[in-house]
Amino acid sequence: MVNATRFRQAHEEDWERLDKIVTAIEKRGVRGVPEQALLVLPLLYCSTLSSLSVARETSLDKSLVAYLEQLCTRAYFQIYGVPTSPLRQLGHFFARSWPKAVQALWKETLVAFVLTAAGALVAYLLIRNNPSWFYVLMPDNMAQGRDPTASAELLRSTIYGTGHDGSTDQSTLAFFASFLFTHNAQIAIMSFALGFAFCVPTAGLIVYNGLTLGAMIQVFAAKGLAYGFVGWLMIHGTTELFAIMISGAAGFRIGLALLFPGKLARADAAVAAGRSAATAMGGTVVMLAVAGLLEGIGRQTITADGARYAIGIAMLLGWMLYFYWPRRNDGAAA
Repeated sequence: MVNATRFRQAHEEDWERLDKIVTAIEKRGVRGVPEQALLVLPLLYCSTLSSLSVARETSLDKSLVAYLEQLCTRAYFQIYGVPTSPLRQLGHFFARSWPKAVQALWKETLVAFVLTAAGALVAYLLIRNNPSWFYVLMPDNMAQGRDPTASAELLRSTIYGTGHDGSTDQSTLAFFASFLFTHNAQIAIMSFALGFAFCVPTAGLIVYNGLTLGAMIQVFAAKGLAYGFVGWLMIHGTTELFAIMISGAAGFRIGLALLFPGKLARADAAVAAGRSAATAMGGTVVMLAVAGLLEGIGRQTITADGARYAIGIAMLLGWMLYFYWPRRNDGAAA
C-alpha cells in the first residue's frame, strides 16, 4: 500500500516544476520560456503521468488524482497540441486550411459546375420550346408569379424594384431575393449532408439547382430582360453558386470515398475524406454570409446593370484567386 504523504513528498517538487513551466507557456508562449525548461518538459510530463497512474491504481486522495489529471492534460496539449491562440488558429484556417481544402476538391468542383451548367441549359431550352415545362421544373413557392405568363413590368420590378410609375417596390424584391438565398443555402447544406449516399442525391440536387436557374433565366429572357436578370443574380450569385458547388464537391468527395475506398475500410475512407471535405464545407458558411451582404447592398443601392456585372465578376475572380493561387506546403513554410 502506497503511503499518500510519502508519495506526495517524493514527487511534489516535479509536479510543481511542471506546473510552473506549463503555466509560463500558457501565459507567454513557447518563446517566453527558457530553453532548459522546454528540454526538461517532456521528462517532467512522463514522470507526472507515471505518478498519475500510481495514484489511480492505489486509490489515493481523489483531489490529488484530479490535480494530476488536470496537470497532465495541460502538459499534453502544450507538448502535442497546437499551442496557438484561437485568433491565430482562425487566421490559419482562412489563410491556409480552407483554401487548401477547396483546392484539393477542384475535380469535384468542376463536376458540380458542369452539372449546374448542364441543368441550366436543359431547362432553358425545354421552356423556350414549351413554356409548360416551367411548371414541371419550378415549385410554385419559388416562382411567386414569375412564370411565363408574367408581364414584363412585373418581372422588371423583380430586378430593379420599380413599378409602372417608377416607384420603388423593395418589399417584393426583398421577398424574392431572400427566398432565393434561403433556397440556395438549403441546397448547399443538403448537397454536403447527402454525399454519404454514394453521390447520387448530391448530383441530383446540383442538377436541380441548375434546372431552376435555367428556368428563371428563360422566363426573363422571353421578355427581353435576360441581361438585367443575370446582372441582378451575378452581384451575389457568383459567390452563392460557387458556395453550392464547393458544398456539392465536398459531398462528392465523401461519396466517392465510400464507393472506392481503396485499401481502407469504407468507414475509415469516409472519415479520411470527411476531414478535408468538412473544412471546405465549413468555409462555405462564410461565402453564403458574404453573398447575403452583397445581395442586400445590390438590392438596395446598386441598380445599374454594369455595376452589378462588375461586382459579380470581381467577386468570382477574387474567390478563384483566393482558392486556387498556389501555396507552399505547411512543411515548407519554415
